Amino acid sequence: MKGEAREAPINSSPAVAANAEGEEIEVLESSDILPVAPEEMSNKRSNSFRRAILQGSRQIKGCSLRDEVGLGLSQRLVRHVAYETLPREVDRKWYFDSYTYCPPPLLILAITITEVAVFMYYGFQLDRLVLQVSSPSFLKSPLPYHPQLRAQAWRYLSYCFMHTGIEHLSLNMAMQLLVGVPLEMVHGALRIGLVYVCGVLAGSLAVSVTDMTAPVVGSSGGVYALVSAHLANVVMNWSGMKCQFKLFRMAMALVCMSVEFGRAVWLRFYPPAFPPCPNPSFVAHLGGVMVGLTLGVVVLQNYEQRLQEQSLFWIFFFVYTLFVLCAVFWNIFAYSLLDVRLPPPP
Repeated sequence: MKGEAREAPINSSPAVAANAEGEEIEVLESSDILPVAPEEMSNKRSNSFRRAILQGSRQIKGCSLRDEVGLGLSQRLVRHVAYETLPREVDRKWYFDSYTYCPPPLLILAITITEVAVFMYYGFQLDRLVLQVSSPSFLKSPLPYHPQLRAQAWRYLSYCFMHTGIEHLSLNMAMQLLVGVPLEMVHGALRIGLVYVCGVLAGSLAVSVTDMTAPVVGSSGGVYALVSAHLANVVMNWSGMKCQFKLFRMAMALVCMSVEFGRAVWLRFYPPAFPPCPNPSFVAHLGGVMVGLTLGVVVLQNYEQRLQEQSLFWIFFFVYTLFVLCAVFWNIFAYSLLDVRLPPPP
């Protein structure tokens, strides 16, 4: 039996796994584990993944990951995250076998804790938790983006740490933790941080181009980039995603996004407490969605694959870079050329 398995060509089996010494080869008959032949997979997977499959650096079990028994709490959490985010069984098993909580998913948690700390600080300083934006000192912070202070480049990113009130922070924080932490566990802090930061930057730049007189606060640009990328990935891989109640949960996510966006639109056109400065803009939400549906989808769809080898990633990254450069030139020249009447600085 072993001799026959040793002589069998690699192409004849759906998946191949060898022991550590490479002396025995086990042919797995389950097409659910690896539905494509190694040659069909070779132009999609990273070199390390192909070597793991072809040379047998790990054993792939024939049973479904859901059938695993005797798992501890942390292992069940990893399995749950795998089914929440990955559409293929081979990816889920690879992730389940290789994930070690090292490094731990701290990026989204750190951002959330910083946002809460900043909110509490200004809550005590301004003596209000609801609609902090109505305070005359709210925009005097060095964090929010303000059109009169757009030369202070850090504000295009730092605005995400301030929120208009506890209702704004709560919705963003809930979506950020429920979606961002599992995505970071699967795709890593570098990739998720890239999508998040690009969403935040695109949000402030979109405001500076389309809503030129308005300030902006809140992490909605980054949050909407992550959530929209995840939802688009679920829809594009609907049959492969095995998370429970996915239709209901997608509907709830869209409701939360719609409620938050509707709140932002209402606040923008509500009479400001201190005219002529308008209330914060809602356009940052749309900038985040555009990043999520382009750059974010490419990142989430290429688990265990090198982004630098994906042509679609470079196309969207080039488009995003072009948008950033055009927005920078717009901020430098358009305000004076169009003679925009800006509100006074805070």
